[in-house]
This record gives sequence, C-alpha cells and structure tokens, in this order.
Amino acid sequence: MSHQVHTYTELLRQIHDDLRLQHPDWVQSNGESPICDFYEARLMELIDALTGTDVERVRESPMM
Repeated sequence: MSHQVHTYTELLRQIHDDLRLQHPDWVQSNGESPICDFYEARLMELIDALTGTDVERVRESPMM
C-alpha cells in the first residue's frame, strides 16, 4: 500500500522501512543493515546532486 510523502524526512523514512520489508535478508539479527544504509546514503547523494540541496541538513532541520 502506498501513501503520499510530503517531506524529505517522510520520503527517507518510507525508503528506510520499505528496503527492510522488501529485503529482510539484508537485516542482521541486531536490526542493523549495512546494505540498506548504503542504499539510503547513496540516494541522499543523488538527490543532493540533482537538487543542489544538502539533504542531510534538510533532514536535520528543526522545521521537519
């Protein structure tokens, strides 16, 4: 089921959750997932390059 995403924070949370749901074999017994973390970081780099926005800075902004 999909839902609308309105902010970068919501988008990143949705991607974080969906990667782990779609690839449970990537999640270690302690809940960590280096593969998912890599894909999330790479996506932020691509968004940053395409938009000229520092996604990490936007994500940490108190307004979100």
